[in-house]
Amino acid sequence: MVLCLFGCARQEKNTALLHREFYETLWERFDYVKDNIEVKEETSYDLSLKIAFTDAYPYNDISMVFTVFSSDGNPYRARAYKFNLKDAEGKWNVESVDGCHTYVLPINKDLRIVDAGTYTFQIENRMPITPLVGVKELTLMRN
Repeated sequence: MVLCLFGCARQEKNTALLHREFYETLWERFDYVKDNIEVKEETSYDLSLKIAFTDAYPYNDISMVFTVFSSDGNPYRARAYKFNLKDAEGKWNVESVDGCHTYVLPINKDLRIVDAGTYTFQIENRMPITPLVGVKELTLMRN
């Protein structure tokens, strides 16, 4: 897995499909990060997740589910992810910049959507203890 470092400043949204900041709040278990995406014609998406953590984050990894719902509300595509963020000794796999550890994680390469319509892209926090502390922001990006 290739990890990239970007820093903890507010993220550029020009390629963002959804974005959420947790500067004033914590990420609750069933507090889904989601947004509607209007698809006008057949297209494909190469997706990655840019996510920033502070040292308060208590785990060595993060588990989540990425789901795309079709216009009628049915799941179109769903996949569970688990990413290692720290080594076996609990040290971050990326350096801290401005107090945050920022990763760009691969989510989906060539996600094809054939039919036009409004689709909902959703990220679900699947960590065992809620609320989840130390997550500062996340952005689902179209590459």
